[in-house]
Amino acid sequence: MSRTAAEKQFTEADVVKQTQGVICRKDKGIIDEIPGAYKDIDQVMANQVDLVDVVHTLKQVVCVKG
Repeated sequence: MSRTAAEKQFTEADVVKQTQGVICRKDKGIIDEIPGAYKDIDQVMANQVDLVDVVHTLKQVVCVKG
């Protein structure tokens, strides 16, 4: 979704919830980068199953913006 749409749909509380376990800013200034604004990676990969072989799955632990 667009940055503007994310800012309208999500709150700081959503940021805290969706980034639990990730070291990052958790304030209004990063709502436009909330994980919920992006496509679900599992669905994206499932849609590409005939094109890719998953060899490893990464887990986000830190995010730096700005």
